[in-house]
Amino acid sequence: MSEMSSAYVPPLELTAGQPAPIAANGGLSYMSFDKDGDAGTTTAIEDALQLIEAGEGQAIIDLIESAPSGPIETKWGLGFRRFSECLDYIKDNNIEAPEGGIAVPLRYTVSEQPSYSVVSSNALWRDPSRETEAMRLKKDEHDEVRRCLYFPQILRDARRIEEYYPSLSPYSAESMDKLGVSLTHCESKCENFYDAHEVERIFYKEMEQLLLDFFPGATDALVYNHDVFDKHYQGDRTENQADKNPGVNANYANLVHNDLNDNSGRVRCRELLTQNLRNFGREVNYTKAEADEKMSRRFMSINLAKPMETVEQNPFVLCAWPSFADQPYINNYRIYDDRVGETTRYTYRSDHDWYWIPEQKPNEVSMLKCYDSVTDGSVSRWSFHTACINPDLPEGAPCRRNVVVRSFVFF
Repeated sequence: MSEMSSAYVPPLELTAGQPAPIAANGGLSYMSFDKDGDAGTTTAIEDALQLIEAGEGQAIIDLIESAPSGPIETKWGLGFRRFSECLDYIKDNNIEAPEGGIAVPLRYTVSEQPSYSVVSSNALWRDPSRETEAMRLKKDEHDEVRRCLYFPQILRDARRIEEYYPSLSPYSAESMDKLGVSLTHCESKCENFYDAHEVERIFYKEMEQLLLDFFPGATDALVYNHDVFDKHYQGDRTENQADKNPGVNANYANLVHNDLNDNSGRVRCRELLTQNLRNFGREVNYTKAEADEKMSRRFMSINLAKPMETVEQNPFVLCAWPSFADQPYINNYRIYDDRVGETTRYTYRSDHDWYWIPEQKPNEVSMLKCYDSVTDGSVSRWSFHTACINPDLPEGAPCRRNVVVRSFVFF
C-alpha cells in the first residue's frame, strides 16, 4: 500500500471456529492494495483478468454443458441446469415440506473461486483504450449464471420458527441473535414507495425507530439506502444516485448470497459514518476517530423488507445461521472507481435451514442480518438469502412488490 494512502484497511475478523473464506489475497481487503488513492481497484481488475485467463471458470461451464442430460452429480449432491428439471426431481422423489412450508429449487453457485463484477458506473466502460478488457470482464460476469445449478430445498414458515426452536419467537431480537432472521410488523404512513424522497422522509425514520425499539441496548440506527422491486411497474425505472433515487428493479436476485462479509461490513459502515458515501438517509459527519470509537462496540447491518401488497410470486427467502456457520463463504468483488465492495456466495448443502413468509402481508416486515461485529461465535454473523419461484402458483401470478431498506444498528 502506498505510504501516502489514507485508505481504511479493515482487520480480517473471522468468526471463532469458522473456516477461512474462499477469497483473493487470503481474504485481505483490496484496501490493502491501495495505489495512489484507488482503494485497490486497479489490483482488483488485474486479478479479475488473471482469473479469467487461468480458465477455471470456463472449465466449470464446460463440465456443466458437456454433462449428459438430466441431473448432474456434484460433491454437494444432485444439481440441475433447469428449474423445471429440479422441480420434477422434487415431485418424483416426494420431497415434502412441513405444514406452511414448500419444497422448491434454489440456485447456488458451483464455483469455488472468487468472482468479480465491475459496476456500470466504473470509468472502465467509457474508456475506448480498455475495450478489450471490458469485453472480457463483461463476458465473464454474464457467465456467472452458467456456473450455477438448481438444488432441491425445503422452506419452512418463518412465522412458525418457535415450533422448530422451542421458546424462540421469530418476533424477537433473540431470533436475530441465534438465526440471523426475525419478523416484525409496521403500519407505515408512507403512501408512495416509488417516490424516493417520500420513502427517505417517512419510511427511513419509521424503520430507524422500529430497529431501536426491537433491539434492547441499541443506541443508534442509520437507514442508508433502499431498493424497490416491482417487475410489473410501468413508470420510470431509472436510477439516479445523485438524487438519492434507486429506481425500480424489474429483476429479483435468484442466487443464494449475502450482501456483506467480514471486510465489507466494516468498510461500508465506516465510509458511511465518515464520508456519507452512497448514503440516501440522514447525513452523518463523524471524524475517523469518532467512527472508530463507535465501531469499537457492537454494530450490525440489518436489511428490512416490507411488501406493498400481499406477496405472491418471487418471495424473499432466508437461511438460518446455525445451518451454515461452519461453511466457508465465497467472495464476490464489486469494483467501483473508488472502492471494491465484497458480497458473498455459498455452495449447496441439503441441510441448509431455509425460511419463507407465505403470503407475506403489507404490514409484515422480514429482517435479515447481513453483518454482525461480534466474532466470538456467541451470536449469528449473518444470514444468506435469495428470491425463489413458488411452483404452486398459476403461471402469471403477480410478482413481489416490496421495498427493502439497509441499515446499521449500533449498541
